[in-house]
Amino acid sequence: MITAPTTRPSGDTTSAAGLRATARILARTDAHGTTRLPVLDGSGPFALRRLGFPGPQARVCMVGAMSAPLGGDRLAVEVTAETGAQLQLTAAAATVALPGRTGDAATYDVRLTVGDGARLDWLPEPLICAAGSDLWMTTTVELAPTARLVLREEQVLGRAGERTGRLHSRLTVRRAGRTLLDQETAYGPGVPGWDTSAVLGGHRAIGQLFVVRPEFEEAEQRVRLLGGAAPERPDAGGGQGVLTPLTGPAALATAVAPDALRLRTVLDEAARHLPG
Repeated sequence: MITAPTTRPSGDTTSAAGLRATARILARTDAHGTTRLPVLDGSGPFALRRLGFPGPQARVCMVGAMSAPLGGDRLAVEVTAETGAQLQLTAAAATVALPGRTGDAATYDVRLTVGDGARLDWLPEPLICAAGSDLWMTTTVELAPTARLVLREEQVLGRAGERTGRLHSRLTVRRAGRTLLDQETAYGPGVPGWDTSAVLGGHRAIGQLFVVRPEFEEAEQRVRLLGGAAPERPDAGGGQGVLTPLTGPAALATAVAPDALRLRTVLDEAARHLPG
């Protein structure tokens, strides 16, 4: 974990250049077991599109309607999958954090709530931190005791051939009120040691796959090296990672790679090794 300045921009900060926008999604099952979407509301850069036909699992794609987040923006996504609902969220393209007209940082807060017997797959495309950007991102997940979660998070530091912006990220996952995971990272200008061999070692793409399933409590799990870190994969193309069981019915894969494509390859490998 990289220590970073802890002064997060306030949501009440007024910025003439900043945008305030929230996307809200609510998934609920009907009497036939079909997952419906009574709330599907996006504003600003968030255009929400239903995918496919009604069925046991609802699918939503987030489409960027404008460039965001820019410096000074305050963005949020609030997703609730109620008891028994099944919901998958994807994105049409990567999110690119850009500098704004002022030196203000942007914030992007994701809040996910999953009820008993419900499943949420949070599978956005990568977040790219362009040169000059400054983004504070938080993801907070609240799970009921029998909830299921698949959460993929991918971050790319800089576009091709450019330096990275600054990224401060925190992921907190709680199950039945108890913390499963709480981690905080920071990268980019002004963050000491972020690009040393002890942290990224020159890599520019980092990501993780976090999976919670009640059946993991009975499954046998072990630490597994992924990609180029695994002895049986010396030709993995530069991406490497580790898949680790956590206390509670959860598993976490963490990976680094030279680019987003090779990062996704390592995370897909992790998914194939999960129990069941």
